[in-house]
Amino acid sequence: MWCHSHFGDTTPAAATKPLSDCRLYAFVDTSCLRGRAPERLARELCEGGADLIQLRAKLSSLEEVRRMAQAILPVTRQSGVGLVINDHLSIAREVGADACHLGQEDFFGAGLERAASLRSASSTLRLGLSTHGPEQAKRALAAGADYLGIGPVYATGTKPQAAPVTLEYVRWAAANVAIPWFAIGGITLDNLDAVLAAGARRICAVSAILNAPDVAAACRQFKERLLAAAGADASHASGH
Repeated sequence: MWCHSHFGDTTPAAATKPLSDCRLYAFVDTSCLRGRAPERLARELCEGGADLIQLRAKLSSLEEVRRMAQAILPVTRQSGVGLVINDHLSIAREVGADACHLGQEDFFGAGLERAASLRSASSTLRLGLSTHGPEQAKRALAAGADYLGIGPVYATGTKPQAAPVTLEYVRWAAANVAIPWFAIGGITLDNLDAVLAAGARRICAVSAILNAPDVAAACRQFKERLLAAAGADASHASGH
């Protein structure tokens, strides 16, 4: 279990799932807020069954990111959903988030080689790393990442400059990555079956959920299909 240590927060904390049990990784992305409060979006994501929620605020100041994280954390804690802070390790530590997610350039580009070097002896903070191909995945695994992002699978408006890695990389990850990994990038309800068929059992969805008319309902649709795929695996493994 992940544990929380947010100072001054008396919100009753529900138990969060181990990473291995997380299926749906959702986002509060400031580029998709459209006037909605981050904590309101987080609540809708929790209601829809998100297992993890990442706060991604690429154009916000550190103080703005801190404020948003502090507003979202009581919501995720109450629902037993893990909160991940994108890019800002210091804020993840300060607010007591469950994980920090870093890109290749933020981790290896900064001269870091081991995830353990970012944790204090008493820290339970997890580290996720983005990867865009097998060599980056191998390097992230050797560095001791707790989970990997595998993508972008398809072209995505969230990161228009990133070339899609296609389903081939998803198939490679399914065969070679033993720690939890999440397919990400342009995944929608229309192409989800292809991503699942390639071997993904955990996915990240950003705009397909945040731009839906009903955020919680979109979450539920993704989660139901992810759980169905996991259930089919279990049934097959037991010989039924």
